[in-house]
Amino acid sequence: MIELYRPMIDELGFRESLMADEKTMSYNHAWGGTIPFPETEWEKWYQRWLESSAFQRYYRYLYDTDIKNFVGEVAYHYDEERKIHICDVIVLAKYRNHGFGSTGIRLLCDAAKENGISILYDDIAADNPSYKLFLKNGFEIDYQDDTVVMVKKTL
Repeated sequence: MIELYRPMIDELGFRESLMADEKTMSYNHAWGGTIPFPETEWEKWYQRWLESSAFQRYYRYLYDTDIKNFVGEVAYHYDEERKIHICDVIVLAKYRNHGFGSTGIRLLCDAAKENGISILYDDIAADNPSYKLFLKNGFEIDYQDDTVVMVKKTL
């Protein structure tokens, strides 16, 4: 069973390894691939993402209670420039194609709705097939061009 887990600051090592995993971050090749997340940034990042209003920012690990391990992360944030909430679902490459992505999307949508958000968006590189996972889970294409597919879901 997958649960949302609010990490403590000293548990951000999982996020560091997730962001550094080339296979996991291959979806992000259009924006640079892996993302450095050194321990020196954890405190500032934690304050911004986990100690702010759940309407503005939300972040959780996906925890599999059967294997007793983190398998990914989900998040959303309010984009001031576009005036929309952008979501993010990342499943560690070795755990993909086991339903964790769909479960993560469902749990994230439930949390967003509980926190007063009515619509979630995600902008996905046009060559990334993961946008199909969002469509499978009730999102629709809001905008598409040669570089991006913007999906949205009314909660």
